Amino acid sequence: MNAPLRTLRGLWRLTHCCVHLVAGVLRCAFVFPFVGPAKRMRQTGAWCAKMARVLGMHIESTGVSHDGPVLLVANHMSWLDILAINAVHPARFVSKADVRAWPMLGWLVANGGTLFIQRERKRDALRVVHQIAESLKQGDTIAMFPEGTTGDGTTLLPFHANLLQAAVSTGTPLQPIALRYIDADSQPSRAVVWIGDTTLVTSLWQVATAHRMRAFVTQLPALSTHERERRELAEAVRGQIAGALGFDASSLAGH
Repeated sequence: MNAPLRTLRGLWRLTHCCVHLVAGVLRCAFVFPFVGPAKRMRQTGAWCAKMARVLGMHIESTGVSHDGPVLLVANHMSWLDILAINAVHPARFVSKADVRAWPMLGWLVANGGTLFIQRERKRDALRVVHQIAESLKQGDTIAMFPEGTTGDGTTLLPFHANLLQAAVSTGTPLQPIALRYIDADSQPSRAVVWIGDTTLVTSLWQVATAHRMRAFVTQLPALSTHERERRELAEAVRGQIAGALGFDASSLAGH
């Protein structure tokens, strides 16, 4: 497709994206204070699903969502991962503290129940582990990206195990989620890759101008944490996600 048409498509989608973003802010401000956590999660999931459609992304899901409290563990490529997972299995996410400072978006994700962690401070992980554990005890679904940063989709980075302790301590199952994105040619989408010096604005434009992008969300069987150690669980989850994505375990980054 030629450049002018791609530009028009991008502008059209971003215009609708802004409208939907404002609708989300209004909902958080005037509806969320008067509804319970379960309804907020359902509405958040519906909002994320619509935002994905507004951006031209079709989401396909396989597998079954675990019923009850669960810690979702997924590979990480983009901010789109949050939309894709929430559309399928609404959850409270663990996110880096920098996101909280984003104009409007930071306030919006905070109202969605996000738990923020300062990854550069090792001691902050203990605080967040306690927060996750308390949320799991209350019946929440929590989602996290144990790679700690985004990858390029061609491999998996090492999984950090610290935050998994919350599930071990509370006896909560872990459910692995494998994410992948393909373009109109059924090839891995490069539009979603958000690494290096790529800014959020640049990434958003790449997504908005992409053609017929599809996200595949594979929910794998939940793993019991009973009498298991967090590092063992991290490797088990990583292996299951790698298998679902068709990666050779021996070629994984940092293996």
